[in-house]
Amino acid sequence: MDDHKLDGIDVLGLGNAIVDIVSYAEDGLLDALGLCKGTMTLVDHARSETLYARMGPAHEVSGGSCANTMAALASLGARVAFVGRVRDDELGRVFAHDLRACGVHFEVPPSTDGPPTARCLVFVTPDAQRTMATYLGACVELSPADVDPELVKRSRIVYLEGYLWDRPEAKQACLKAARIARANGGEVALTLSDPFCVDRWRDEFRRLIAEEIDILFANEAEITSLYGTGSFDEALRQVRREVRVAALTRSARGSVILRGDEVQVIEAIPPRQLVDTTGAGDLYAAGFLRGYTAGLDLAACGRLASHCASEIIAQWGARAEKPLRPLWERVANGQ
Repeated sequence: MDDHKLDGIDVLGLGNAIVDIVSYAEDGLLDALGLCKGTMTLVDHARSETLYARMGPAHEVSGGSCANTMAALASLGARVAFVGRVRDDELGRVFAHDLRACGVHFEVPPSTDGPPTARCLVFVTPDAQRTMATYLGACVELSPADVDPELVKRSRIVYLEGYLWDRPEAKQACLKAARIARANGGEVALTLSDPFCVDRWRDEFRRLIAEEIDILFANEAEITSLYGTGSFDEALRQVRREVRVAALTRSARGSVILRGDEVQVIEAIPPRQLVDTTGAGDLYAAGFLRGYTAGLDLAACGRLASHCASEIIAQWGARAEKPLRPLWERVANGQ
């Protein structure tokens, strides 16, 4: 992406820079490996190596929740940038090349020592659920020093990944970016990332949402965990009092978007085939933010988000195999 295109940035994302290693797996393998189906578990390097040895044939693709969203936004025609940490190693070079090739501005210098580039082992079961074991590696080195204030000031929205709350320095990087953005008229979006992540940081997330967040993304399990309730409707009542915009996904039941008294119920769009649910939430956020930064109404933002989610679950992995721009053009033209 040329520098002149960065005079104005639609979305700047802060997240874990991870290479996904994706393989099919039967439920029995997850049980044997002690993995909780449908969730993300943090593992150390030794555990990661053990799990990798038990995986079947796999393929590698640059990933990370926030990075997936930025790549999709670029494919939709938005101007985007990403802040994350990789090591100067083979996977780090693959990650950086893939992201830049998507049209995402990514200029954080790679680490020359310390842990290797992060990787996420993704086990996809026959029902298309994904179970992830993540070794954070170089991600843990993300710090406030990696946040360029000028880059933040040029961004309309700063998008934060909830997974970053597991590391103190990364958390401070997020808070630095959020406060610079808000002080300069920008907006801040947060994705809650995972229900177990919410369990770990519930109180901090509640404060963050009330004080710093304009747009919140969460699925049903995450939002009910955030408010400690088994009722989605009760979670809706609470979140609408604490954040300006909330986009809440419910898998096959679609999504609900709230802004003040406005409520938009968005139908899910069935995929042409269900292959792998990896990245559904990431692509939903991309579609929503593309519409939002272009000034579309909430219903149109939700439709574009649903189209993007439907497209990604019809293929392997969380990076779109074909351009998403036609989806944007269809919704922007009122189709």
